[in-house]
Amino acid sequence: DVAHTMQHWHTYQKWNERLFFERYKAYLDGHEAEDPSIGWYKGEIGFFDYYIIPLAKKLKECGVFGVSHHEYLSYAIANRAEWESKGHEIVKRMHEAAVVKFSMGTKK
Repeated sequence: DVAHTMQHWHTYQKWNERLFFERYKAYLDGHEAEDPSIGWYKGEIGFFDYYIIPLAKKLKECGVFGVSHHEYLSYAIANRAEWESKGHEIVKRMHEAAVVKFSMGTKK
């Protein structure tokens, strides 16, 4: 699901964190080879640059979603910029929260 990347920053962050926790849990359970915090920052930049922003531009070109296409592209570009400036700290915070969450046996 990629819709969260083209919505308000808070929505993007909410779902990004949930995905991070899911991937971190998979790592702890042996289903991921590497701690996701290692490449999360750069992975999100690449995801925006090579998938999300081009997709949002295509939505605009195709005229899908009527006038809302502009909103999706604007949010994608804004979220990418905000991630670039805040992402390192956010990954650090998510990693710390995941360590606490899963070390206490909370599997939700």
